[in-house]
Amino acid sequence: MGPAETMTPSDRRPPGAPPRDRERIIADALIDVASELRLTDAAELILMIRNDHAANIADLVNSSTELFFKSGTLRYALSASYKAPWDATPVVAIDLEFHHAMVSAFFRLTIGERRAAVEILDILFDEQGLDELAKADRLSSALAGARLGPEDRRPPRLAWTPN
Repeated sequence: MGPAETMTPSDRRPPGAPPRDRERIIADALIDVASELRLTDAAELILMIRNDHAANIADLVNSSTELFFKSGTLRYALSASYKAPWDATPVVAIDLEFHHAMVSAFFRLTIGERRAAVEILDILFDEQGLDELAKADRLSSALAGARLGPEDRRPPRLAWTPN
């Protein structure tokens, strides 16, 4: 898929925005998901967004995350947009929610032809008084804990009994 990127340059970051390292943590964790979403035909995805087919987009996000994250930890946040200029490839932005291990992150995943980017909208920690390093560590640990391991990705074994 190419390197993960953060979305907003540091000189244009709004006041109170989360540090860039948290965006990098989320972006790195979503490389596989962004690659799966990119397999969707861009025209089909834009049509779903344009016609407000939230259930279809949610199904698409769910099927793109089920190989990499535990069920229910990463889901569509009911908002998406696109840019499809005449002189460039389309870019799709999908709002997502992540909930695991007392961390809730709300962010926008932007997918282009070759790159994906993350823009954090908000992150909530159940613990109060964490410093920036502790928040980054908690986010990283929560994402790692929500990921499926190789043993979880195996297809289920079918029970076969001879007649």
